[in-house]
Amino acid sequence: MLGGTAMVALAVVAVRWLGQHLWLVAALVLVAAGVAAAVLHLRARARQGELEARAEQLRHIESFLRMSPKAFEHALADLCRRDGCTNVTVVGGPGDLAADVLATTPTGQRLLIQAKRYGPRTSVGSQDVQQVNGTYRDVHRCQLAAVVTTSSFTKAAAAFCAQVGIRAVDRRALARWAEGTGRPPWA
Repeated sequence: MLGGTAMVALAVVAVRWLGQHLWLVAALVLVAAGVAAAVLHLRARARQGELEARAEQLRHIESFLRMSPKAFEHALADLCRRDGCTNVTVVGGPGDLAADVLATTPTGQRLLIQAKRYGPRTSVGSQDVQQVNGTYRDVHRCQLAAVVTTSSFTKAAAAFCAQVGIRAVDRRALARWAEGTGRPPWA
């Protein structure tokens, strides 16, 4: 019983002290909130710095050519994130149904990117863009589609893209996008 009485007395003293020093408690709460906000801000800046550093590595088309196809898909996803896309996922692989990257643009549209990391002597053909056209709306539920290549497009592929509204991003447009001097595929 004596232990219980001591505990009650201690609680009463603590409550009185807190009541008399409420300003101190409020100040401690504000300091803790400020520290938490600062930590979150620093983490966000670090993440942005990481994205900018990775984008810096992509400024020259040669860096894209040295990547594996999977690394190229991830690089395109990083560029999308850098430029404000959300819900960015890399989905490429066997059975991807002509989608390598899916994202939501800054304006809220769903975007599909088909990545074609080809050497300079291999062009994206019309069959490649026709596959994208056949899946991006109905299968992947996207409003926009882009085919991004480290090479070029055949005349037939470029004409088909223009006809159906698929963005054709060749090596020059990709380099400008990566440098930040060109428009992203959804713009």
